Amino acid sequence: MWLTNVRLFDGTGRVWPAAAVHIQGERIAGVYERVPETLPPEEPVLDLAGKTVIPGLINCHTHLCLDGSPDPSAAWMRQTITKNVLVAAKHAERTLRAGITTVRDLGGMEYVDIALRDAINEGLIPGPRMKVSGKVICMTGGHGWGPGGREADGPDEVRKAAREQLKAGADIIKIMATGGVMTFGVEPGSQQLNEDEMRAAVEEARKAGKLTASHAQGAAGIKAVVRAGVDSIEHGFYLDDEAIALMLERGTYFVPTLAALYHILEAGTAAGIPAFMVEKSLRARDAQLASFERARKAGIPIAAGNDGGTPFNTADNLPSELERLVENGMTPAEALLAATSVASRLLRMEAEIGTIEAGKRADLVVLDGDPLADIRSVRKVRMVFKDGSIVHDQRGGEMSQ
Repeated sequence: MWLTNVRLFDGTGRVWPAAAVHIQGERIAGVYERVPETLPPEEPVLDLAGKTVIPGLINCHTHLCLDGSPDPSAAWMRQTITKNVLVAAKHAERTLRAGITTVRDLGGMEYVDIALRDAINEGLIPGPRMKVSGKVICMTGGHGWGPGGREADGPDEVRKAAREQLKAGADIIKIMATGGVMTFGVEPGSQQLNEDEMRAAVEEARKAGKLTASHAQGAAGIKAVVRAGVDSIEHGFYLDDEAIALMLERGTYFVPTLAALYHILEAGTAAGIPAFMVEKSLRARDAQLASFERARKAGIPIAAGNDGGTPFNTADNLPSELERLVENGMTPAEALLAATSVASRLLRMEAEIGTIEAGKRADLVVLDGDPLADIRSVRKVRMVFKDGSIVHDQRGGEMSQ
């Protein structure tokens, strides 16, 4: 298949004004600055004049098992595992239709995320490519305890908890370094797991060749888990100079999830969000935005993730995160890179996805408008390709084939 006359943002930062993309099977066979004069008559051609093509988007922080309701944690507690499977499958399909072809899912209910990943890989249901964490590892009573948490205390127990996630099939070990917004009675700025406990989890992940991520909002917890060797900091509300220096030294990625607090504060208690969540979000908002600005200016690699599943912020709404990134200092091109090539490097999948180049998987999104002029154009999805197949098509009669 050939896609012709496209405005192409290839994920490296380059823009091709009127390019052609050749897809063969699951892969990109070639990218051309101009449409070749002669195209093979046996291959279909889609003339996409006036459209923009970008790489399939990557959401680096989401929870397909969470429903985005005013109090997702409480809703989780009331759900059966059977219903949660259906909820997660619905979110997976919606996420793919939004042009998000890969996700890093950082906490599911009783290993539903692992089963969902496998079902998608086997072609049983539609959804994005998934990297999953299984249960998050937290201290007893810490942020994230509940159906999606594995409470553990002391290095040996945390080590065992990490091994349990790996045994279950996790791609990522997620460590809860601090308190958070959505758990009642914990403080976002306070460290929870100790450095030696977190190091034990990181060691187990590394031995298995797996990635790590840490929910880390307060400075002490951020610094402890970076020293322990984690691959990415999630949220990072209270970054200080020492934390930024450590992250630069260790090559630690940052996933700021600006959309999570934004939507909690936009909706507020009037929409049914518990007052304790709104109060904690209000206290953290200014620090979060200041930390993002400092990290961006310091050159910390920033990947996009919206914390999908949190209140009024579903997994398919990665565009909201990109909009927040631009509102707070990134250019539209930088925001797109955070959701494509930078994200692929965080997932260690840069050889397969994240850019539109020959040999890579044909994950492509066709958009109306130009997201480099207006980042909101990433919401105007017309087609989605995953592994070379059209998985979402809203062309109608407006494009020739």
